[in-house]
Amino acid sequence: MMNILVTGANGQLGCCLRDVAGGSSDNYIFTDVAELDVTDRDSVVEMVVDNDVEVVINCAAYTNVDKAEDDAELAEALNADAVRNLAEAVKYNVGTLIHISTDYVFGKEPYNVPCREDQKGTPTGVYGMTKLRGEQAITESGAKSLIFRTAWLYSEYGKNFVKTMLDLTSVKPELKVVFDQVGTPTYARDLAEAIFSIVENRRLNGNEGVYHYSNEGVCSWYDFTKMIAEYSGNTGCDIQPCHSSEFPSKVIRPSYSVLDKTKFKETFGQTVPYWTDSLRKCINNLKSNEA
Repeated sequence: MMNILVTGANGQLGCCLRDVAGGSSDNYIFTDVAELDVTDRDSVVEMVVDNDVEVVINCAAYTNVDKAEDDAELAEALNADAVRNLAEAVKYNVGTLIHISTDYVFGKEPYNVPCREDQKGTPTGVYGMTKLRGEQAITESGAKSLIFRTAWLYSEYGKNFVKTMLDLTSVKPELKVVFDQVGTPTYARDLAEAIFSIVENRRLNGNEGVYHYSNEGVCSWYDFTKMIAEYSGNTGCDIQPCHSSEFPSKVIRPSYSVLDKTKFKETFGQTVPYWTDSLRKCINNLKSNEA
């Protein structure tokens, strides 16, 4: 039996990990800010050492992309400094850190092929820059780690694009959604199950490194919204494509951030669900919960 600490456990991925880890023989310790302040180095070390934690799954992060531009200090504290704390504590306790990063570490360069793990990070805003510095902090610490970059995360939990669009397409007669930002949605439960499988099957040692995980396929936010409306039955909303310039933002979002998942699939022998299949599952679950 291993002791496994999950930080940011009340977020989307953390909640999904709670669901999938329910039957594990390992001891999962789920914490959020009320139980553990990851920006407090001493508290992190104490939690890891006192509970003899062998694996930390870090789901804690500052994820509000626009707000981060005005809240750079807190974004740095959560996305970089806290990650360094966790990495150093894990190294001290001879454990492994599983860290969740993002496609936002890319974006400045005009990519048109899926991003690979060894591709240089070129973030365009505070959120992406602080997440990249978090990755670098892990490398500098020398801790054993697996970094999973993901994208467009959604689930039945918390606030996310799918739930927002379910609400909007149910009440608005018309909606404009950008078509010039392309990536791949990721169902948080799929990522949670992938991570859980790796831990459960003891595939950590020898497989340290950076991996990409999103669902299979490619779409724009416009395509994503069209499928959300179709699967939910919200067909009364006229959804139209538009340019990003029609929605001014402090952050230049990646225009193409599709992640190449070849390394993940070859290393762990896992198949990755197609994005529309997972979206349909999530929407069906949300509708069932309403019934």
